[in-house]
Amino acid sequence: MQKITPFLWFDGRAEEAMNFYISIFKNSKVGRVTRYGEAGPGPKGTVMSATFQLEGQEFMALNGGPQFTFTPAISFFVNCETQQEVDALWGKLSEGVKKRGAAGSKISTACPGKSFLLLWAKC
Repeated sequence: MQKITPFLWFDGRAEEAMNFYISIFKNSKVGRVTRYGEAGPGPKGTVMSATFQLEGQEFMALNGGPQFTFTPAISFFVNCETQQEVDALWGKLSEGVKKRGAAGSKISTACPGKSFLLLWAKC
C-alpha cells in the first residue's frame, strides 16, 4: 500500500470515471468498490467510493456530492517512452473536449466539461 493516494471527488460519476481511466492505461485494475445501500445517501447500488490502479499508481474515487465540483486543478505526470505513446494517451484522454495551450508547449490542457480530463503533462 502506498503512503499517499490521490483522492478524486465526483458527483455521481466516480464509477464511470474509474472505468474511463482504466480503459486507457494498460496496466490498470479496479481495487475495492463500496456501494450505497438502502440507507443512502446515494441511490442504492451506486458507487460510494472505489480504489483503482493506473500503471501501479493507486487512486481513490468518491461520489461525494455536489459540494465540490470536478476540477482540473490537479495534474498528473505520465512518463512516456515515445511520441507515439504520448499521442495515443493524449488522444484518448482528451477525446471530445476543447483543447488549449501554447504552440509548441509540452503541456496541454483541456476544458473538463463532461469529461474526466485533468491536466496531463506530456514529455
